[in-house]
Amino acid sequence: MDFAIRIFFIIPIFGTYFTTAEDFGYDGSIGPTYWGERYQECRGKHQSPININVLRVKQVALPDITFIGFNDPIDNVHVTNNGHTVLIEVENEPHPRVSGGPLDGTYVFSQMHFHWGDNDTLGSEDKINHRSFPMELHMVFYKEEYNTVKEAVTHTDGLTVLAFFYELDRHQHPAYDDITSALSNVTDPHSSIVMNNPFSFLNILPYDLRRYFTYRGSLTTPPCSEVVIWLDFEQPVRLTHEQIEVFRELRSASGKIRHNFRPIQPIGDRTVFYNIDSNYYTYNEIDDPEAHTEWPQTRKRGNSASISRISLSYFTFMLILCNTLG
Repeated sequence: MDFAIRIFFIIPIFGTYFTTAEDFGYDGSIGPTYWGERYQECRGKHQSPININVLRVKQVALPDITFIGFNDPIDNVHVTNNGHTVLIEVENEPHPRVSGGPLDGTYVFSQMHFHWGDNDTLGSEDKINHRSFPMELHMVFYKEEYNTVKEAVTHTDGLTVLAFFYELDRHQHPAYDDITSALSNVTDPHSSIVMNNPFSFLNILPYDLRRYFTYRGSLTTPPCSEVVIWLDFEQPVRLTHEQIEVFRELRSASGKIRHNFRPIQPIGDRTVFYNIDSNYYTYNEIDDPEAHTEWPQTRKRGNSASISRISLSYFTFMLILCNTLG
């Protein structure tokens, strides 16, 4: 693949919320257990990631999500190793946007990044029925009315993160060729490259963007601000082992980044909502009068005050079956 200028030892400038100093990590005295000593909000009650128990989610039918600019070819895509993960940022205006679903207003793309594990059995941050996926993509957006990420993180609805899980496949995903090729040029921390080939968000996402879990949570890295509306899409993206392994070759100041996921946090008094398509099979019913169900308040159809049925796709049903048999 052809790429433009390779730039070493720079700090990304397109709105990332990551701390640039090497003051946190995933092991030892700077690992997640100790984040709260320097960043008080990392000890908060509504932290991310969480384990999503599909038998405890609340079914909702939210308005459709509007994905603006996701199918447009984007030039000047910056790929940066910030010492904790790989960031993908765009320079072109206007940035892609999302609205609808549980979101009140329009959210503007800031950056996307990845979390992975030492091997293919773990790596995602959120889990489904305690199942970990080998990698997870976070697409970070800030609320348009707040103008910047810096201002958005001071508001409880300042950010939304679209999260996507990855599963293994025998066949390579061709839309990831440009990304994996770029990674080989940013193995050193704080190095960056600009991709020449136009890049489309929609090409790297799963087909089904209707079914997702949503909950209120936090950033999963310091300062762990509790300002995020999470949307965890149910259908995974499928990559080969070799495509995921390229991410594990990236380096921090202390060596290869073999894992960069935060352990799950207590769900506390929060409710996870499951956006469904009414055509899917209703598998189970639960009634939990003690669960907090005030958010989200906007529903497209159905009785928003009394919905308690859990509508599960084939994918989620198989997760339950595998956990039961295992």
